[in-house]
Amino acid sequence: MSSRIHPSAIIEDGAQIGADVEIGPFCIVGPHVSLDDGVRLHSHVVLTGRTEVGAGTEIHPFAVIGGIPQDLKFKGEETRLVIGARNRIREHVTMNTGTDGGGGVTRVGDDGLFMAGCHVAHDVQIGNRVIVVNNAALAGHCIIADDVIIGGLSGVHQFVRIGQGAIIGAVTMVTNDVIPYGLVQAPRGVLDGLNLVGLKRRGVPRTDITALRAAFQMLAQGEGAFQDRARRLGEETQSDYVRQIVDFVTGGSDRSFLTPG
Repeated sequence: MSSRIHPSAIIEDGAQIGADVEIGPFCIVGPHVSLDDGVRLHSHVVLTGRTEVGAGTEIHPFAVIGGIPQDLKFKGEETRLVIGARNRIREHVTMNTGTDGGGGVTRVGDDGLFMAGCHVAHDVQIGNRVIVVNNAALAGHCIIADDVIIGGLSGVHQFVRIGQGAIIGAVTMVTNDVIPYGLVQAPRGVLDGLNLVGLKRRGVPRTDITALRAAFQMLAQGEGAFQDRARRLGEETQSDYVRQIVDFVTGGSDRSFLTPG
């Protein structure tokens, strides 16, 4: 099926437009932008930079996607923004390309929901099925794993990792890594338990939820240094979910817990 492009839209030479793409009034698509099949741009969307948008993604008015990093160290180097399939990007969302110092690529997975006014900074790596609620901001180099929810008006400090299935409450400032399935809330981001609602919605077996509860208590209140508690927990657990937390804690600040690709 051919694409539908409003006559007022500006599509610069070099842009790659897939099949069945819809580009609404007054959109601007830059020369290094690639839109996969079925992408829909509502009116007044700006797509710039070396930006790839995956199939079926929908972008709402006044979003600016692929702008240069808000980083004083950025000197105009060629970096990218790669957005996966079936994302919903709402009004006034901003997503920046990467920097040389951060690997050169800002990456967003599949099936995410980015609500109005939220910001994804340079070199952020986001997994699949992530929800970022209105006016939340992810600073540079953050790593957000699959199935994370970031509450409205929250901020995530640069270089912070948030593990799979974690939830951040509204109006929270997150300055430290968050374990998989963790619940963080309060103005200065206190780890306050597990995302039990999310675990139950995903159909996690009761035995694993019980194991996760026990693991959280051991990590929060057990004897010895935190890393030692995590290693001891890894030696004792039979739960893959608990093992995921252990690997997150003991694995360092890398990106290995993100879904491959």
